Amino acid sequence: MELYRSVVEQARDPYFYAELGVPDTPDGRFDMILMHAFLLLQRIKSEGSETEKLGQAFFDLMFDDMDKNLREMGAGDVGISHRIKDMAKAFYGRIAAYEEGLRGSAQELDEAIGRNVFRNADVAAEHPSNLATYMRAQVAALVDNATADIVAGRLEFSPLTEIFGPD
Repeated sequence: MELYRSVVEQARDPYFYAELGVPDTPDGRFDMILMHAFLLLQRIKSEGSETEKLGQAFFDLMFDDMDKNLREMGAGDVGISHRIKDMAKAFYGRIAAYEEGLRGSAQELDEAIGRNVFRNADVAAEHPSNLATYMRAQVAALVDNATADIVAGRLEFSPLTEIFGPD
């Protein structure tokens, strides 16, 4: 599914890790995929039932890919189903925290990002705030993606240089 490929590609942008302080670890990369999946799912959720099946197909593909990746990293069959369930719970928790943060104050979103993306990491004070700025900018940018384009698998995130300026 092209939408998933777009989400993963955006989540892997080196800028997140080099400039915004996201830990360049499996957990940090996982969190960036979840953040971008959240952004996409928020966008398609706004269309109601028209995109409901697309959202479910995206979710299923994302967790199938995570299952595959765990297997490639050598995780045993016994523990994979538990790990996938834990990952899904983590995603649902992030959805709730990010939705609340986007509805609330800037500080609420900063705190949600700090708890999730930067947990257990030494982080500069501005990193959660910068990532919150990024999320808000992407929410606005994704509104400009036509539903027909998204359904056809075309997704355009706003370039990081448009949000933060050139290097």
